[in-house]
Amino acid sequence: MISNSPAMKPARRTFLTAGIAATGLALATQTPAQSPARKAPPVWLDLDQEALDKAYDQAFYAQNIETLIKRCEWNTEVARRRIGEPRKIAYGPSEHETLELTTAKRTGAPVHIFVHGGAWRGSSAAQWGYMAEVFVANGIHYVAPDFINVIQAKGSLVPMVEQVQRSIAWVYRNAASFGGDPNRIFLSAHSSGAHLAGVALTTDWQAEFGLPNNIVKGAVLVSGLYDLKPVRLSSRSSYVNFDDEIEHRFSPQRHLHRLSTPLVLVRGLLETPEFIRQSKDFADAAVKAGHPVELITGSQYNHIETVESLGNPFGLAGFAALKQVLG
Repeated sequence: MISNSPAMKPARRTFLTAGIAATGLALATQTPAQSPARKAPPVWLDLDQEALDKAYDQAFYAQNIETLIKRCEWNTEVARRRIGEPRKIAYGPSEHETLELTTAKRTGAPVHIFVHGGAWRGSSAAQWGYMAEVFVANGIHYVAPDFINVIQAKGSLVPMVEQVQRSIAWVYRNAASFGGDPNRIFLSAHSSGAHLAGVALTTDWQAEFGLPNNIVKGAVLVSGLYDLKPVRLSSRSSYVNFDDEIEHRFSPQRHLHRLSTPLVLVRGLLETPEFIRQSKDFADAAVKAGHPVELITGSQYNHIETVESLGNPFGLAGFAALKQVLG
């Protein structure tokens, strides 16, 4: 069932803080951000074209986005001075298909994969590298794949999806080589990365890769996109090649019959109205389809602050991710 309670129960074990300050969880007590005033006719729900475009552009709702991104980059520098640089490994044939691997100090350990966002056209695994510290400090190997962006792919989402799928398959097939347990693979993702992860989670792994369909044992999807119809109507269509086939094929909410992974969905009430709605609608649809889903809503969190919390063992997303792996 969906859980959107004002407080979370403490985990059954103590998580190492790995040098990152603890923060409490503040869950849904705030009125969602209001849509901009509209004058033109609506093109999606109650949003006119200008409002819809802004609802898929974080700059209009996260005024401190540049500061937050710089802070994440600084956090990565600090974390890597403590835990060392990750190994860079190729998981596929193209120059874009590499991943960062940071290993825990034990064998047979679970593996956590993080898929970065960036509106499909930016960011990198390294930008969010500080997240590795919390996982390895708790005995969990950390993997973060890089992949082609949509600009490099000339507007196509297809190679992005395929590369994220290949990175997950690589982890499953090669986990034992770096001391990981292929039967304990977990995943988190943010924004457009959560969209790509959602597509991966609704993949027919047996048919496409010859792997078990429950390859991922749990996932925390942060501030993601799960139905592409409104995104197609927005200004993102200026750099993404949408058509009916792509819209349907890459909308995870339409393929829940293939979902076999327990989900935690995270959103913040200072996000855009569409990102707030997308998480809630996906959670509702997944529950209706009979899947285990927890929806966590953070008061006073914008789009970047939700994912920043993944690097904090007591943060909105970090607590949920560690609880999934460690119980």
